Amino acid sequence: MAVTEKKLGASGVLYTDRRDFYVDPQVTKELWTDVAPFTTLISNQETRDVPDPIFKMFEHRNPWVKQEFSINKGTPGTIPNSDVGLGSLPIDGIVGLASTADSSYIGLQVEVWNSAKTTKKGTAVISAVTSGSLTMKSTKGATIVLADDDVCMVIGNARGEGSSSPEAWADELSVVWNSCQIFKTPLQVTGTLEAAVLRGESNELARLRRMKAQEHKIQKEKAFLFGTRVDGTNLSGSSDSFADGGRTDADGNLIRSTYGIIPAIDDYGTSSGDDQNIFSIKEDEYEYADFVDDMEKVFQYVPESGSKRAFVGAGALGYWSKLQTGNNLAGQSGWTVNIGDMKRDSLGFNYRTLETPHGMLQLIPTPSLRGPYNKYMVVVSDDNLFHAQYRPMVYQANIKTDNAFDGVKDQYMSDEGVGIQLIESHKLFKITAS
Repeated sequence: MAVTEKKLGASGVLYTDRRDFYVDPQVTKELWTDVAPFTTLISNQETRDVPDPIFKMFEHRNPWVKQEFSINKGTPGTIPNSDVGLGSLPIDGIVGLASTADSSYIGLQVEVWNSAKTTKKGTAVISAVTSGSLTMKSTKGATIVLADDDVCMVIGNARGEGSSSPEAWADELSVVWNSCQIFKTPLQVTGTLEAAVLRGESNELARLRRMKAQEHKIQKEKAFLFGTRVDGTNLSGSSDSFADGGRTDADGNLIRSTYGIIPAIDDYGTSSGDDQNIFSIKEDEYEYADFVDDMEKVFQYVPESGSKRAFVGAGALGYWSKLQTGNNLAGQSGWTVNIGDMKRDSLGFNYRTLETPHGMLQLIPTPSLRGPYNKYMVVVSDDNLFHAQYRPMVYQANIKTDNAFDGVKDQYMSDEGVGIQLIESHKLFKITAS
């Protein structure tokens, strides 16, 4: 029987060339649009033009926040309930005072606690200092039985009537540093491809420019989050030496790199004590008391707004979200957290708000926190973090012209880094399975 009609087929020229399967042939969907919230935030918060690829910053910790020392004597004795006092008391563990006991200690009034700071033994005043050892008198009307490693916390100073001005002491500023690093992200097409009429994206050069701009930005984001530098930052106080060092490339050129916020906290922070800024959470063992204690340390340097920003991986955001529902061990133990709906910041990134007893945390999903960093949360202090810029990002067009090159090669180039100060003001949470 002869074929009387032509049908839409699955083979031949009609299928391979004439049928148009593209709903919107000039539009391509991208998986990520907001790729670098950390870089976006610090760039909009504060960008500083630094005078050199390696840059220094001053920082200072007010000594009056915590002033204490410890008794450093095997059998120190008893401070009597009299005006005699107890002498020959060497000390160590000095915080917020002159680094060696001198005349500036005379007149300081202290509370004496056991080494664990769980039992107060009494109050005393320092009446004399001889060769770095103290003489102390009880001011409570009772004896004070001292032990090695007892902690003496300064609560004031008490001077005698008609006495002269006491000896003064002063501390010094600290210096920390970091580097900018050179980022280069190239793109290249042939002249033939540039002139082609295409589906999906009509202009391949324009598509690559957009894609490479995002690649340049997310590589900066990862460097600002995860990067390290050979010569450190001195954020621990005095362990690093300032140098313009690094590694070299194949041509012997110096490669500088910036120290990112996560390794900075990891390498210079502490996982215990009053200034703890590294927190390890085991999912099925975390209790409400732990949550309250941790958030107290997060907000101990309270911002005026009562809110802090926290950059989170999807796993960390999921962990806090699960705590809200109560469908987990924590919820079954009778506690949950309050977490707000997803909102969009004026800078273009999404966030949710976690309520804590001490302040509000703005949880910002961060695409770069993936893989081993999926359950990380980085809480930053805006005042102690900035975007350092030695040379701003530029788009360098048509950089390859030798021998009448038939094509276009462009690149994005920048020389940037991150400035980090007062490392204890930044916090890092690592959430792991039990």
